[in-house]
Amino acid sequence: MTAVMTIGRRSLAAMQSRMARVLFAAVAVGLAVWAVASRWDQVVDALGRMQGRWLVAAAVATVGNLVLTGLAWRALLADLGSRLPFGPAARIFFVGQIGKYVPGSLWPVVVQAELGRDHGVARRRSAAATIMLLLLSAFSALVVVMAGLPFAPGVADSGFEWTLVLVLPLLVVLHPRVLGRLFDRALRLVGRPPLGEWTTLRGTAVALAWALGSWVCAGSQVYCLAAAMGAPRSWRTLALAVGGYALAWVVGLLVVVAPAGAGAREVALAALLSPVLDPGAIVVVVLLSRLLFTVADLSLAAAGLTVGRTPSTPVVVRPGVNDTEAPR
Repeated sequence: MTAVMTIGRRSLAAMQSRMARVLFAAVAVGLAVWAVASRWDQVVDALGRMQGRWLVAAAVATVGNLVLTGLAWRALLADLGSRLPFGPAARIFFVGQIGKYVPGSLWPVVVQAELGRDHGVARRRSAAATIMLLLLSAFSALVVVMAGLPFAPGVADSGFEWTLVLVLPLLVVLHPRVLGRLFDRALRLVGRPPLGEWTTLRGTAVALAWALGSWVCAGSQVYCLAAAMGAPRSWRTLALAVGGYALAWVVGLLVVVAPAGAGAREVALAALLSPVLDPGAIVVVVLLSRLLFTVADLSLAAAGLTVGRTPSTPVVVRPGVNDTEAPR
């Protein structure tokens, strides 16, 4: 945790100039576009094999996943003491999310912390909310996988079931008293003020509910794509898609050097879909799933740039919260 905070602090310092922000955004968007353009022939072929109604349904589910994830982040930030209106929250979260296309897992934390600063949120609080979201997302993903095992037991035989052992450690770490102390200790070791406010069980539960909903949407995207390619249109396929994508996301998260989990996530998802699709159809589903998420990320980032432009002081949820960093 301390090493992460130290690296994050140095990265924040580098992101404080306008030129650095513009350059970083150009690199992140360029890498995201390149991820699609580098496989353009395959993309065109895959789109040609997909029925329009299934593709539209998958696109809606993709946006639903990202929006619900954003609401989980906003709930965690509010629980820490800073409630932002939807506009500024969307600007900070969705624009910051394009940082995940740059190799390394810390860039969304850095970008969202700096953008949050523009709206009066202390960097340490925005960064804490983003790191907490990653932990909560991993925990909720594994909960979804375990909940789906009775309907799709094949998930546990995919070769990636070892990730399920993380459920209990994550549950312990996510307890407000444990997580709050960990963050305050890490901040103290790098010479920064403590958070001031910790999360609560109620606030964590609200964020968890949004996160669980986001996995249902993500799995629904995969289900729509798989059904269009010939997978059985059954509850078992839906459970496999939801649990399979959630598990693949955790695998991608653990491979921190890959942009947005590229490669590792696709390999895991392909293995999990093998019981219901032939290899050729799996390639199409995996490719289109990545494409939809990339396009949705860029679209929501562009939408975020148009809302919440005016810096605003966040509403303090609980009395006594003190931000030592004032809006610029």
